[in-house]
Amino acid sequence: MQPFAGLEVVEFGQFIAVPFCAQLLAEGGAHVIKVESLEGDPVRNLAPLAPGETRHFISRNRGKHTLPLDLRHPGARPVIDRLVARADVVLTNFRPGLAEEIGLDYASLAPRHPRVVVGNVSAFGRRGPDAKLAGMDMVVQARSGLMATLGRLDGGVPTAGDAPVADYTCAMILAFGIAAALLRRERTGRGGEVDVALLMAGLLVQNNSLVRVESADGAAHAATRARLAEMRAAGRPHTEQAAVMPTTRTPGMVGVYYRTYATRDAAIAVACVSPGLQRTFMETIGLEDPAQRAPIRDRDALVRHYADLRDRAEAVLASRTTAEWKTVFDARGVPAAGVAFALELLDDPQVLANGLVHDLSHPALGPVRVLAPPLKLDGDGFVPAPATAAFGSETLALLESLGFSPAEARSLLETGVTQGAKRAGN
Repeated sequence: MQPFAGLEVVEFGQFIAVPFCAQLLAEGGAHVIKVESLEGDPVRNLAPLAPGETRHFISRNRGKHTLPLDLRHPGARPVIDRLVARADVVLTNFRPGLAEEIGLDYASLAPRHPRVVVGNVSAFGRRGPDAKLAGMDMVVQARSGLMATLGRLDGGVPTAGDAPVADYTCAMILAFGIAAALLRRERTGRGGEVDVALLMAGLLVQNNSLVRVESADGAAHAATRARLAEMRAAGRPHTEQAAVMPTTRTPGMVGVYYRTYATRDAAIAVACVSPGLQRTFMETIGLEDPAQRAPIRDRDALVRHYADLRDRAEAVLASRTTAEWKTVFDARGVPAAGVAFALELLDDPQVLANGLVHDLSHPALGPVRVLAPPLKLDGDGFVPAPATAAFGSETLALLESLGFSPAEARSLLETGVTQGAKRAGN
């Protein structure tokens, strides 16, 4: 049995976090109705391959039933009420204040629907000076420190990569929260509210760095913040500011044992975090690290030592191809991998062997390879969801399933509350 079979989910979401969470629930058996504006989720118009169908939309909107709805139209209220009345879960990522304005916040819903679980995503959390600000993944990566932590630069200026890390992490946190709230409801009969912020998602993936031991770090952190303020006042570039940031990684880890190397044909990453793995790595590449036998206590001397060892290790790794080094490292148990591009993973034998991708038959686009559900549960608990039907094509059927008569459903179409199948964005 699928874990969410029999559950009704209504998604008032767009872009990534809420839609991907709803897709996960659909792949776990939930019946998901995605409420979209009359123009459709904005991602439907990001380089469409067919009317309303894009790579972005397909990547996080499978297994759903879409209902176009003008939420501000006076005639939308009965539709919203009927959707919510039968819902187990309501998901939203409205701009700040809109959920309250149209009565889809938990405080408005709970008195009438005490078993409902409401999941909400905000950019920066619901309190504090930034609570009412809009924010998307790139903005949150900047605000949360994640952009600086990841270290990608463009012309000396920090920038986000193509992967919307905060959005997808937020989606997974939200899905966990919804599952937790539903489990509690099974025990208590009471629904609840799951509140997730993109800001927290950006912080979470930096968990290793976001620890302050006051006795060890307090003074150093204060000094660094003061130094940053001075540098910013003086207009110093980001690269210089980044250079004064403290790190818990040792010179050996940064320079030699936990990093990527250029090879003769590409690049390879190695991750040797234990002394045993570090010794094996050195033996495999034919070098020695005297600091493994006699630790160097002086910090400056340690930095110089690993700068020299780094240069020698780089020269050795550059002498063979990535595949040659991978064979040697695998044989010795050294954790290593060639640096792949995302496109290559769609045909990667390891990915295919574990069913991590799925070949979707799309009614408008034909074969489409997508990621499979990100987890497995025995008994086909999660299964790849089919493509969502064309925008507006299920409007009448969905309205009638909510109890509207055919005449009432047609009236909702004619008055502009909703619409039937047509080109998204027109």
